[in-house]
Amino acid sequence: MKEISRRKFAQSLGAAVAAPAILSSRIWAGAKTKRLPIAFSTLGCPKWDWKTILDQAALHGYSALELRGVGGEMDLPKSPQFLGAKLKESLNDLDAQGLKISDLGASARLGEPDATKRAAQLDEARRFVDLAQQLKSPYVRIFGGKLLKGQTMQAATELIIAGFKELHEHAKGSGVTLLIESHDEFTTSESLLAILQGANLPTALLLWDAHHTFVAGKEQPAETYKKLGKFVRHTHLKDSKPADNDRRYVLTGTGEVPIKETVKVLARNGYKGYYCFEWEKRWHPEIEDPEIAIPHYAKVMREYLAEAGVRV
Repeated sequence: MKEISRRKFAQSLGAAVAAPAILSSRIWAGAKTKRLPIAFSTLGCPKWDWKTILDQAALHGYSALELRGVGGEMDLPKSPQFLGAKLKESLNDLDAQGLKISDLGASARLGEPDATKRAAQLDEARRFVDLAQQLKSPYVRIFGGKLLKGQTMQAATELIIAGFKELHEHAKGSGVTLLIESHDEFTTSESLLAILQGANLPTALLLWDAHHTFVAGKEQPAETYKKLGKFVRHTHLKDSKPADNDRRYVLTGTGEVPIKETVKVLARNGYKGYYCFEWEKRWHPEIEDPEIAIPHYAKVMREYLAEAGVRV
């Protein structure tokens, strides 16, 4: 997108979205006006500080934030924002803006076979569970992980199930549930069902990344939800289209991923979680800036949710 068109787009989009969003944030404290059930991941705004993240979420009508790093710190339990007295201050900041934490994004890989590395992965998951409890967040995202050389899907699945069972002993009673994301090798309903049914735990459920089940898993939204819907507690939504021999993330509704259909499938089945925008700006700096992508998602999702019959 050329700079001049990008600037005009941002200005026109800001005018369309900002007015109702500003009004919503101004009357939040007094009227407790309900916002749309949308969230965005901080993966999409790696250069924003804590106050900017919260201000922008409130400004554009978001209800929640998915924390995947704050500033330069990806290991959230080590972030200065959540240490000591700063933790209480951060909770007060959230309350002042009427925002919740939808989940924390850990990088723990439960399919790791090396004993030493595996211990570190499980330790990370535990630390994130502890922080999630302090932040009043119900979920921590974890990964199954990529298959390593010589590792079979069955062996990885068994390790992931064992990891969930071990982490259950730490998470039970905390109010925090671990969500495996449809990611890496585990992007089909069949591969995820083997894990979730094998674990069979209230602390082991699913974060449905609908991009990955469609693009990598080759499944339509209704097909995936029919098989996995009872496990879904959180979502990742993002759009993309082919680019060279790969794909490029694009603004919501401008690519090939059936996001509108995913929203309809979730809504008609009574989904109660957040529709979370995962804009991977931290990993892909060439894609649109958060000042463009985050308000655009809010605008488009307002239309999609209204069409799907979601009311606030």
